[in-house]
Amino acid sequence: MKPTLEVKMLAGEYWWGGSADDGALMPFSAETSDYVRDFRVSAPNQTMPLYLSSCGRYVWSEHPFKVRIDGGVLYFAGKDITLNKAGDTLREAYSAAESAHFPFGGGVPPRAFFETAQYNTWMEFTYHPTQSGVLSYAHAILENGFKPGIFIIDEGWHLPYGDWRFDPVKFPDPAGMVAELHRLGFRVMLWVVPYVTASGARYMSSLREDRNPEGYDKLYMRNEAGEPALVNWWNGVCAILDLSNPVDAAFLDGQLQALIRDYGIDGFKFDGGDLGAYSNASMVNGCHRGTADGTYDPAEKNLAWNAFGTRYAYHEYKDTFKGGGKPVIQRLRDRNHSWTKDGIDTIIPNSLAQGLIGHPFICPDMIGGGEWSYNRPEFRVDEELFVRMAQVSVFFPMMQFSWAPWRVLSPAHLAIVRECANLHARLAPELYDLIRASAKSGEPILRPLEYSYPHAGYEKVTDEFLCGESLLVCPVVTKGTRRKELIFPAGEWVDEDGNRYTEGRHTVETPLEKLAWFRRKE
Repeated sequence: MKPTLEVKMLAGEYWWGGSADDGALMPFSAETSDYVRDFRVSAPNQTMPLYLSSCGRYVWSEHPFKVRIDGGVLYFAGKDITLNKAGDTLREAYSAAESAHFPFGGGVPPRAFFETAQYNTWMEFTYHPTQSGVLSYAHAILENGFKPGIFIIDEGWHLPYGDWRFDPVKFPDPAGMVAELHRLGFRVMLWVVPYVTASGARYMSSLREDRNPEGYDKLYMRNEAGEPALVNWWNGVCAILDLSNPVDAAFLDGQLQALIRDYGIDGFKFDGGDLGAYSNASMVNGCHRGTADGTYDPAEKNLAWNAFGTRYAYHEYKDTFKGGGKPVIQRLRDRNHSWTKDGIDTIIPNSLAQGLIGHPFICPDMIGGGEWSYNRPEFRVDEELFVRMAQVSVFFPMMQFSWAPWRVLSPAHLAIVRECANLHARLAPELYDLIRASAKSGEPILRPLEYSYPHAGYEKVTDEFLCGESLLVCPVVTKGTRRKELIFPAGEWVDEDGNRYTEGRHTVETPLEKLAWFRRKE
């Protein structure tokens, strides 16, 4: 890689940024070797063209770039990449970058996202949700002492991709189902993607002038030959919509508005559509139109996909390039049901990275993990892991269930998890104050200790976090841990039982039923 910009690390300097998907690798330091990412080709989860330093420096570009970190040097290749100095701390670097490049405008997503736990059908039903299953799940939520909240019907409710009508076999009376969910106190969202199944009568009709005279030659992304671009994604090969194209936007919006009008749907979970999906690397039939003359930019297509969904008050995104500073609900990508290797070990550092690249309105992945390969008949949930994942989620702006806790947990463990959801609901007014403040200031809601207490030796603390400035949260993220050494920053910190701790390292009892959290004494 021939670098456009080389940044030599200062003594004791640490860096964060790029993709939230790499949070567990952060902070980057002189010890980091052979870290390479090319965001021009793949920008997973939330990604920003931004790197921030504990010494007040930051790197920014308006465009995706390639980065390599090795031997105490950051090498960048791309367009218009600049190194900036904004002070001497991580907080000063972030504040300067936010103000200059992705300023927040004060907008806040609907309060319902944050008041109680959310529920998603994915890990209960994967590709096979049904009306009866959805209603049984919703009633069980209340019967088991959980509060109603956002209810997301994930993949499988629909006809072929791009035909966003309820499958009439699985959902014979969607209007009645949604009315029942509303009566129970839920708000209902549906899963959608920008992909379109490239076969069948509806797809072929959309390409015929006699059936679609206004859009037959304009609908869908196109390759250099003018044919619909076919792309690989996790469910196979499909055509893909270009939401910067008014024809494509009208095609999707018309279907989604019909779901709102006819059935009372409240909003949508917008999945997929990442920069990589729009890159030529995902193409199976040539290159995207505009590649030959250099005018094609996959980042613009991802930006358009993400901008499209904000017309609906209730929305959620997962794959966003340069989405910082916007009042958009974001979530971590699917986590494994594991203690390590993209499991619970990554939830805190990846979420801290989300905040440091301008995405404060975040939901951790589904409690227990959303990686569907674990959902098979012989699989048994690790109940300790499930409990600890619930505890990690409590102080996030949002928490979301999918595996039904009452199905996979013993009564004792179910009681712990239910209390996690109740604690989140009790904290909701305080969390919402932080959310509103973040919407104006742009500051992260969840913060690494280094952000608020710079140059105190906290750069590598990745299993604790601050919620705002006055709450210190120290979940257990390792199996079998019942006593944990915690790091307390300056000040006096008080737990739920009135125990007081001052700056330094203190060992605290952490039985399975306990989430260690502390409030700073003013």
